[in-house]
Amino acid sequence: MLRPAIVMAAEFTCTTVPSMNVDAAAFSKRWAQHWNAHDVDAVLGDFHDDVVFTSPVAAELLPETQGVVRGKAALRRYWVAALERIPDLRFTVEGVYQGVNTIVITYRSQNDNLVNEVLTFEDGVVVEGHGTYRSAGS
Repeated sequence: MLRPAIVMAAEFTCTTVPSMNVDAAAFSKRWAQHWNAHDVDAVLGDFHDDVVFTSPVAAELLPETQGVVRGKAALRRYWVAALERIPDLRFTVEGVYQGVNTIVITYRSQNDNLVNEVLTFEDGVVVEGHGTYRSAGS
């Protein structure tokens, strides 16, 4: 008998994923520490030079990107612009989820918004990321 995936997922807790050489809990703790110190270069230390990152905030701050930031240098420009606009930026990690080569960090921002950062890894560094925000009306 097939069971709905949501039921199966609710019954499963992942402690390690063999194909991923990143400790999700340690990564998320370090990620939050670097962000809360406003140390963009430290955050970027975990990202590949050719990273692709999507975010509706990037679309707002850097309209020419249409929300898709390509490369570490462009990602640095985006995050520096974000910190200039939001000088009290602060993240509190609420949950960490691990999949195959993927970590999702659920966090609260300084204005109490709940956000998910979806990060895909290759060889221990982030190659793709997505900042995702609660939909209007949800």
